Amino acid sequence: MYSSKIINDPVYGFLTIPSPLIHQLIQHPFFQRLRRIKQLGVTDFVYPGATHSRFHHALGALNLMVKAVETLRQKGVKISDAESDALFAGILLHDVGHGPYSHSLENSIVSKVPHESISYLLMKKLNDEMNGQLDLMLKIFSNQYKKPFLHQLISGQLDMDRLDYLSRDSFFTGVIEGQVGAERIIHMLNVREDELVVEEKGIYSIEKFIIARRLMYWQVYLHKTVVAADILLINIMKRARAICQIEDFSGISKSLKYFLTNEIEISQLRDDEMSIQHFINLDDADIICAIKDWQLSQDKVLSQLSKNFINRNLPKVELSPKPFTSDYILECQKAMKKKFKIESDDMSYFLNNGMLKNDAYLVDQINSIKILKKDNQVLDVAEASDNYNLKAFKTTVKKYYLCFYR
Repeated sequence: MYSSKIINDPVYGFLTIPSPLIHQLIQHPFFQRLRRIKQLGVTDFVYPGATHSRFHHALGALNLMVKAVETLRQKGVKISDAESDALFAGILLHDVGHGPYSHSLENSIVSKVPHESISYLLMKKLNDEMNGQLDLMLKIFSNQYKKPFLHQLISGQLDMDRLDYLSRDSFFTGVIEGQVGAERIIHMLNVREDELVVEEKGIYSIEKFIIARRLMYWQVYLHKTVVAADILLINIMKRARAICQIEDFSGISKSLKYFLTNEIEISQLRDDEMSIQHFINLDDADIICAIKDWQLSQDKVLSQLSKNFINRNLPKVELSPKPFTSDYILECQKAMKKKFKIESDDMSYFLNNGMLKNDAYLVDQINSIKILKKDNQVLDVAEASDNYNLKAFKTTVKKYYLCFYR
């Protein structure tokens, strides 16, 4: 074990970097960039402590992966040194493809390209730089390796990513309902027929994990004021992109300007070195500096939106269990036109509607949380649990929103 480097983490205490390969990856500019990308985007508009970074989260997930490997080895599960290094690299780099403000601008910088796809591209680029040292990691990450449970530790219903972000986001927001017994869950992990399972005595910790995830979505990730701030930020980028098509922008970074003036697809990021380099250069600083500058824009809509963001003048969000009627939306539009003198063509920047989905526990035949009973029977957690409410968490909950200025 490579133990000459340790990191002091506010959630877990001291973390040990497990190998020279992982230390090399942490030092790489691709990973260091995550220091400048907030884990929760604009959530600090609601919870001021939520300013932790993707860098923070990735190191925490790495720490949990180290513990998971140690636990499984102690129970006789065969994991070679090459496989453990691949696991550590995979969980460390799983979010390396996130753009500025994380999920808030997921489709505003590179449209229709999820961050997972960009992460995989950057992993392949790193592998080329490192002469194939990440070959095994790429197979595990893409679920093409002979041991499926290794992929489940990186990406599954009970992966180290989720265990860390729930614990970490709960810690930094102060929302105690999101606290999960991550170490307890890890100590209950096992493997049967190459699939990850949880020993029966850990079932109550799993129940709490699923409930905590549902609560964190409504209280943090889909909090209606966070949704309002997300929509405002998205509308700023949408307006900036529209203006960029007809006039030259000054005062913003070259990389941000590149993505505002070009519609970039996954093939370009894969094949065009300039495109991926511009993406790597982007972080939260590019966005906030541009928005500060856009407050003085001659375009009244961009100027007003930017001022609203900088001064936290957010639109209001109404929630409903069913879609808002067109008559009610029209009524809100008329009231806004009268009060704020908004032109009809500009209304889409100030009034938006849509749907929020909360999937606490999505189940399919491949991806579920399996409980290992004492008689060696393996059951889905919803079937193994005596908590009848748990079955309800398998259902997607939908809420409809209307976001506008009153």
